[in-house]
Amino acid sequence: MKLSWKNYEFDFSQRTYVMGILNVTPDSFSDGGVFFSKEEAVEQALRMVEDGADVIDIGGESTRPGAEKVSVKEEIRRTISVIEALAQSVSVPLSIDTYKSPVAEAALAAGASLINDISGLRFDSKMANVAARNDVPVIIMHIRGTPENMQKNPSYVALVPEIMDYLYGSIDIARSAGVSDSRIIIDPGIGFGKTVEHNLEIINRLHEFEGFEKPVLLGHSRKSFIGKILGDAPVSDRLEGTAAVTAVGILNGANIIRVHDVKEMVRVARVADRIKRSV
Repeated sequence: MKLSWKNYEFDFSQRTYVMGILNVTPDSFSDGGVFFSKEEAVEQALRMVEDGADVIDIGGESTRPGAEKVSVKEEIRRTISVIEALAQSVSVPLSIDTYKSPVAEAALAAGASLINDISGLRFDSKMANVAARNDVPVIIMHIRGTPENMQKNPSYVALVPEIMDYLYGSIDIARSAGVSDSRIIIDPGIGFGKTVEHNLEIINRLHEFEGFEKPVLLGHSRKSFIGKILGDAPVSDRLEGTAAVTAVGILNGANIIRVHDVKEMVRVARVADRIKRSV
C-alpha cells in the first residue's frame, strides 16, 4: 500500500511513517504555549525533521477534552506564518490539523499538502471539497461528540463497528466531493470520545481496520489513558507508555504514528517494524 501525492511517496509495505506534532497553541494538553511563537515553532519543526519525522502536523486550535473553540481568523494567524516558513526550509510534507475549511484552504495555499480533520469531514461541509479541489490526502478521524463534550461519559453498544460505520460515512462524504480513495487515511480517534478501556480495545483490535484498505494512523502520544495506566502520571512522564503503545500499535497494523517525541518514537518504530517484518 502506497500514498503518493505531489512530490511525496509513503510506501507502507516498507515501514511505519512518523508524524511529528507541532501545536502552535497556548492550551494544548501536552505542549500548549511551548511553541506558541513562530520562531519557537519553526525551530521545533526543524528539530523533529532532523530526528526523523516524515511529516509535520501543525495545529492552531487545541482539541483536548473541554477545549474552547478558536476563531478562523485566530487559527489562521497562528498557523500560516509557521507553514510559510517551513515550506521554504523542510523537504517533508506539512499537514494542517484543522476541521475548518477556510483554515485548510489558507494552509494549503501557504505550503501545506495534507489535511488532518478530527471530525472526519463532519464539522464543516466544505472541507471535503477543499481536499478534492487541491488533490491532497485527508486524514479522516472518528470522534464521538465535540472536543467540548466528547469525554462526558462516552458509551458505545459495539465500539469498533460503530467507529467503522462513522469512518465509512466519512469516506462516502469524501468520495462524493471527488476525493480519490487513494488520498484517504483513517484514524480511529484514540481519546476522542473514548474511555481508557475503549482506547485499549481499539489498540488491541487495530488490525480490523485493515479491511478499509487504507493507511491507518494512530494518535496516542502522551494521552490521558496512558497517564491513568501509569498511576496518574503527568503528561511529562508518559514517554515509556507512549513507546509501549507505539510498538503494540505498529505490530497491530498502524501505518502512521502521530507523536510528540519524534526521536524516541522513530527508534521504537524501527525496532517494531523489524520485528513485524521478520516473519
